[in-house]
Amino acid sequence: MIEKIKGHLYLVPVPINQSDKTSILLPKDKYIVEHLNYFVVENVKTARFYLNALNLNHPIQSLEFNVINSSTSNEAMINYLNPIQQGFNIGLLSESGCPAIADPGAKLVALAHQKDIKVIPMIGPSSILLALMASGLNGQQFKFHGYLPSEKSNRIKKVISIENESKKNNETQIFIETPYRNQHVFNDLIETLNEQTQLCIGSNITSENESIVTKKIKDWKKIITIDLKNKPCIFLLQR
Repeated sequence: MIEKIKGHLYLVPVPINQSDKTSILLPKDKYIVEHLNYFVVENVKTARFYLNALNLNHPIQSLEFNVINSSTSNEAMINYLNPIQQGFNIGLLSESGCPAIADPGAKLVALAHQKDIKVIPMIGPSSILLALMASGLNGQQFKFHGYLPSEKSNRIKKVISIENESKKNNETQIFIETPYRNQHVFNDLIETLNEQTQLCIGSNITSENESIVTKKIKDWKKIITIDLKNKPCIFLLQR
């Protein structure tokens, strides 16, 4: 009996700046995406917007989309992967940037490995790596923490903890925040961190208003007005 050939799970990057319709895919990757019929996405609207800009070879209405988020069950994800068992390829898309990095798509990738499905990442932008590259901080040893606690006292405890960890291990510490809370986080960092600690703030990465600036805390304090509210930001620190 001839075993049916499985499809692959492709990790398809999406522009970080959602208003950018420019294809970020390599030509060989764009060709693959143009021929996919099945997608697992964090946000259907964002996915349709991006895929439509690629001028696919078939109507976008003919594509099948399944949504993945933090509450998606394993049973649902197993069903999402069914086309692969039938020989079809599937594309996994984050809302922005690279899928499975600070993204619920990581659960689907883990499940694919459990089922011996080949996972193929495509080259694309990650705000984490882009900010680290441009920060001037330690790129040999670094740690990503995701989101800090939302409650102020717990957030400050976490900030102190990761600053101490940075000093002890000579690591760059990286974290993100929801745009509406960025200003509060920045204020806490300025008030809490050692004046010699280096802080890098990357905002609007890959957009026309991109800013990636690294300063010691004592120098950040000299800047009178810093407006980070409602801007996508990533924070990096090194003590």
